[in-house]
Amino acid sequence: MTNDLERDLGLYATITISMGAMIGSGIFVLPALGLKKAGPAVILAYVLAGLVVLPAALSKAEMATAMPESGGTYLYIDRAMGPLAGTVAGIGAWFSLVFKSSFALVGLGAYLLLLVPLSGGLVKAVALGLATLIVVLNIVGTEQSGKAQSIIVTAVVVALAAYVLNSGVAIEPARFDGFAAKGAGGIVTAAAFVFVSYAGVTKIASVAEEVENPDRNLPLGMLGSMGIMMLIYTLVVGAVVGLNDPKVLSTSGPGGGPSLTPMADGAGQLIGGFGVVAIALVAILALTSMANAGVLASSRFPLAMSRDSLAPRRLARVSERFQTPRNAILLTGGLLIALIAFVPVVELAKLASAFQILVFSFENVALVAFRASGVESYQPSFRTPGYPYVQVVGLLGGLALLTQMGTLPILGAAGIIVGGVAWYLVYGRSRTDREGALGAIIDRRREEESVTSD
Repeated sequence: MTNDLERDLGLYATITISMGAMIGSGIFVLPALGLKKAGPAVILAYVLAGLVVLPAALSKAEMATAMPESGGTYLYIDRAMGPLAGTVAGIGAWFSLVFKSSFALVGLGAYLLLLVPLSGGLVKAVALGLATLIVVLNIVGTEQSGKAQSIIVTAVVVALAAYVLNSGVAIEPARFDGFAAKGAGGIVTAAAFVFVSYAGVTKIASVAEEVENPDRNLPLGMLGSMGIMMLIYTLVVGAVVGLNDPKVLSTSGPGGGPSLTPMADGAGQLIGGFGVVAIALVAILALTSMANAGVLASSRFPLAMSRDSLAPRRLARVSERFQTPRNAILLTGGLLIALIAFVPVVELAKLASAFQILVFSFENVALVAFRASGVESYQPSFRTPGYPYVQVVGLLGGLALLTQMGTLPILGAAGIIVGGVAWYLVYGRSRTDREGALGAIIDRRREEESVTSD
């Protein structure tokens, strides 16, 4: 076993891994749920959510070129704010991404039922089988996983483009009447709800150590995928709203709630039964892709934490045969399978969403800490424009959305924070004595005050 990973992900694979983490529940499940909160203005909610995510994407793109190593969110917050904050961010981001992956695999059950009448047990068995396949694919090699991701995402994007183009002849303008009738509050609430649709944009930073020419490919991959997905979300959600009776979207789901298959509902309106089958197949591909990207990215958190002595050392081992972090992938895959098998992941995914908003907000703080500290080791090849105003907007925007998540998700985020602090105190504190860039700022100011007082 070694601890080095190979750089074998090119720009296209980088973009498609990032897009694959976003093309999933945000398109195939959430539009109808967002419609119930904002009405037709759910389209604007997706745009608003993307704009709130953009500062964090810019910040992370800069930090990724300065530290093109595995770990992403954990690595940047740890180096900026110290190992305690890094431990909380690493554990929380790891849980959040695994929850999202398990939610994607369980969520595809609604689309499976459109194809074949399976029992609940069989749907779960299919999800478990796909989870096992994804874990094996990630162990066999990042390059193979990246190639599979590229093929799946390309096919899904082509299908979505066809969906949007064909919907132009069937959209009923009357369905956009009362566009913003639920007001700005409804749009903001819906934006907080669909925020997780964009959370995958920075996942590629978690595998930065495996990206070719990271100075070029990381910023282009993150920002390129972000721009493409904002356009796709706007067009697809607009098509869903225009194709469907709002009552169908709002009440045709389980227990009379919002539909869990809004894309298929729209396809049925567009081209009948064949359209439903086609979209169901595309949704299954997309949700599987989202889960694959989640395992690929989230498994790098325990790897990075292990390298920093904040997790057991065996998680840092890299397979000599496959050049992948096998133990970290097995740990992540084990949690994924356990969640699917035993836990109501739909509810837990909502709790994890609040923590993701919090992490995105503090990634902006991490960048400010690096810039203000002036540490010599921080030498990014890409610098985010509009510093520090972009970061301030990102922080405030994220915190504003967090207030719209409701009490239970906020308590869930607080629980993740408490768990991360406990792990650091019990395991990590005695094994590390690092301080982050923020600590360097504090030390420098203490020295300045000491000189002044003398």
